[in-house]
Amino acid sequence: MKILVPVKRVVDYNVRITVQADGSGVQTQNVKMSMNPFDEIALEEAIRLKEKQIATEVVIVTIGGEVAQDILRTGLAMGADRAIHIVHDSEIPPLHAAKLLKVIAETEKPHLIITGKQAIDDDANQTGQMLAALLGFPQATFASHLEVVENSAVVTREVDGGHVTVKLALPAVVTTDLRLNEPRFTSLPNIMKARTKPITKYLASEMNVDLTSRLKIVKVEEPKKRKGGIKVKDVAELVDKLRNEAKVI
Repeated sequence: MKILVPVKRVVDYNVRITVQADGSGVQTQNVKMSMNPFDEIALEEAIRLKEKQIATEVVIVTIGGEVAQDILRTGLAMGADRAIHIVHDSEIPPLHAAKLLKVIAETEKPHLIITGKQAIDDDANQTGQMLAALLGFPQATFASHLEVVENSAVVTREVDGGHVTVKLALPAVVTTDLRLNEPRFTSLPNIMKARTKPITKYLASEMNVDLTSRLKIVKVEEPKKRKGGIKVKDVAELVDKLRNEAKVI
């Protein structure tokens, strides 16, 4: 059983995001970058399935410039067997990412694709669903629990009303939520071993995928600063302010 795990290089979640002066995007120069946290959870789950001897191979894939190799090495150090690098120097929207990943999936023929539910840089929450649609695979999103039983994946999904459990015939696509697992730390010996693991490169421009941009970022700006709150002495004053100042009741 082969598992394919798409991962994305994003600004580290501990970094305070700043907007570029011209409003064209966020500042990424001299900023710590790391693997998207939701994708890290997806990779951890794939590795655990391999440790349970359910999966036999875990392959990670990313799209980006040469600098994106750092997260592939991180993934290999975590326990992935192989890595695939789709070389593309500019940002691409979710649909283009899904189309490129579709080519890889058709080549690798994985039994299961596990990816994060969204990337923390754009919060689009689209690539996994689009990839499943393009491949014609069943899908389960926002997974908080995953089991592989024979030729099926049993997934518990987090929804607004609680939890929903679905059963998918393999091959399938699963996107992960925060509570699925806690990713492991990589040890120094594993980091050293990761240097010898193979990374296969593809040029996005040679994958016969239309990458014509149909979206344009008009402006990026920071959220407006919120005013400080006030204290009220009783419920009557609270109701009065909600009615007459906030005008929400």
